Amino acid sequence: MDVNQPREMYPGMWRYPMNPEFCCIYRVPNRLREVNPEPYTPQLVLIGPLHHSVKSQALKALYLGDDITYTKSMAYLDMEEHKKTYLAEFAARIEGETTIDELRRMIKEEEETIRASYQESTAWIQSPEFVEMVLHDSVFIIEFILRFSGVVDKNGDPLLAGLSLGITVYYDLILLENQLPFFILEKLFNPIVTRIWPHLTFRDLIIIFFGFQGKIRRSSKFKHFTDLIRCVRVETLPNLDVWKSKSKPIKHMYNADKLDSGGVKFKAVGDELSLCVSFKNGCLKIPCLTVDDSLEMKLRNIMALEQCHYPNNARVCSYALFLDYLIDTDKDVDLLLEKGILKSWIRQPAKVAQMVNKLVTGIVDTGSYYHDIAGEVNEYYRNLVNRSKAILKRVYFGNPWTGTATIAATFLLVMTLIQTWASIVQVKENEP
Repeated sequence: MDVNQPREMYPGMWRYPMNPEFCCIYRVPNRLREVNPEPYTPQLVLIGPLHHSVKSQALKALYLGDDITYTKSMAYLDMEEHKKTYLAEFAARIEGETTIDELRRMIKEEEETIRASYQESTAWIQSPEFVEMVLHDSVFIIEFILRFSGVVDKNGDPLLAGLSLGITVYYDLILLENQLPFFILEKLFNPIVTRIWPHLTFRDLIIIFFGFQGKIRRSSKFKHFTDLIRCVRVETLPNLDVWKSKSKPIKHMYNADKLDSGGVKFKAVGDELSLCVSFKNGCLKIPCLTVDDSLEMKLRNIMALEQCHYPNNARVCSYALFLDYLIDTDKDVDLLLEKGILKSWIRQPAKVAQMVNKLVTGIVDTGSYYHDIAGEVNEYYRNLVNRSKAILKRVYFGNPWTGTATIAATFLLVMTLIQTWASIVQVKENEP
């Protein structure tokens, strides 16, 4: 490293000063990445400048004769070639090289703003290389979404010949470090693609692509795809302005199994993207959450974005911390599965509990939307009357046979008392 060269000329160096108006794409903080790096790491395709240096590292390994056949490096290089194919086919569909030159010009005009969108300095990437990177990555994203969504014919495309590769790219496009600013994708798409499909906007296309139809307001603004998948969740919460002014971290909440033993009832409600939890009349209502192989990746990247960009409005982090209090062991998971609050594709409840507990490691909690709810739940559990009623119900009415026997025994006791009282009355009446 040349110590005389400006620090911004190396990959990974911070951009200083940052531009708060445009900065929205960050490298995941080490305290989060060290817990589990895989959910933050592209598996197949590299997008944008934060992983741009990885491409040259992969090429270097290939030129040195290293066997990278079964590594991510080989996948990255394959995808770089596929980007060129997509660019050529996209251009052929829309006025050829003239279109490519027009796209380059538009990117060059916005280069400064695109660079300012990243927390890290991109000064180490020379302008012509930066423009070409954004061009290839942007057109790849646009063309892939057009094909994936069925707008454009996908026959013969190895990425979409089966489910595996296409879904892998789909998930790679969600990762925080793998983003391009939404504004440049929209700017390149709308005037060019609408020449063929005049009623198709990029915003509408990606909302269909991610399956968010009817789940996001027309007025909603988002800065990139990671921000979009956060936005659809956050918009389900009411009274957000109230929360900003008085939220506090949760210091303690009993887990689901213990709350259940104390008489708290659980009920699944609402859309699975919802974060809206409520507690009333002893019933804790929680949206259904599907636990699959992609859930950790989605939540971790949203939470990393919140820690960097929305530290005082970290609503998904707040939700994850609430779940962490609720779920300690496989018993808690089993209970929430039974109540329909969790739907799990992971067959081992203990692994689900472990995933939830590790999810919040390294998260800085600045205040919880669920602080008041946690307090109400704890108070309900500590109420001796509520716990006694729950114990009575569990011990004597835990199953139909026990319940029937309890009722029969109670009836027999009452009848015996009545008979005894009647006998005493009769004896007294017969006395002289």
